[in-house]
Amino acid sequence: MLGERISEDIVGLAARTPTLPPATHTNSYALGSREVLLVEPATPYEDERAQWVAWVRGLVAQGRTPLALVLTHHHADHVGGADFLARELELPIWAHEATAARLPELAVARRLRDGETLLLDGPRIQQWRVLHTPGHAPGHVCLFETQSKTVIVGDMVASVGTILIEPGDGDMREYLAQLQRLADLDASTALPAHGAPIHGPSALFRHYVTHRLMREGKVLAALERGPLDVEALLPLVYDDTPQSIWPLARLSLLAHLDKLLAEGRVVLHDAAYALNDD
Repeated sequence: MLGERISEDIVGLAARTPTLPPATHTNSYALGSREVLLVEPATPYEDERAQWVAWVRGLVAQGRTPLALVLTHHHADHVGGADFLARELELPIWAHEATAARLPELAVARRLRDGETLLLDGPRIQQWRVLHTPGHAPGHVCLFETQSKTVIVGDMVASVGTILIEPGDGDMREYLAQLQRLADLDASTALPAHGAPIHGPSALFRHYVTHRLMREGKVLAALERGPLDVEALLPLVYDDTPQSIWPLARLSLLAHLDKLLAEGRVVLHDAAYALNDD
């Protein structure tokens, strides 16, 4: 069968997408053994979309009934096939309101809300709780199945590559808070958009928080020398990373600085950041 059987109720399919290296693919998931939700209609490429359609039709041939396409968030490597696949498979699109607002070209039939439960009929009725987890993207959602303790995590963490928090679209303070929320679920398995399933994922969620706070600590330590602009901070805060990734690191640095500004721990004057001594 096309796709990878992850559990009795979940099948995954990795499709090539224009994602952030070193990742090359985005995982889609079919949730449910009778009624099915299809998460991450991601690929914009014709050959990959043909595989995606064949995958879904194979599920139908097994007696499964797709209900909808679910978007975890609006980034291009997660929604590149949404319009085509919705039309080809005659399925509605479900997403958070903030995601729908960023994709006006898509007809989003259902706005997902934090805390609501999506029930899927089958030999075992599945209850997928919607978690609104902004930080990486304003409308980002995860789905948590309360019995199997499986969580679909989109771009909250990855087992290939890293997660970029980009100013404007992302919010570092929200991101760290939502990672802690995911850690508190005590999930058994996390299914990310990029890379293999993650077993016992609470440790990884907490590691992400610890790592980001370590980076934030380096920002504060650097500013103890006095006011510095972003270009001066970058080599001090990311001295342990290859210079080839500094352009992306610069975006993360700006996200950290926005968080520290919002918390009143630093101030900004004439493009230079300084510790707030008030």
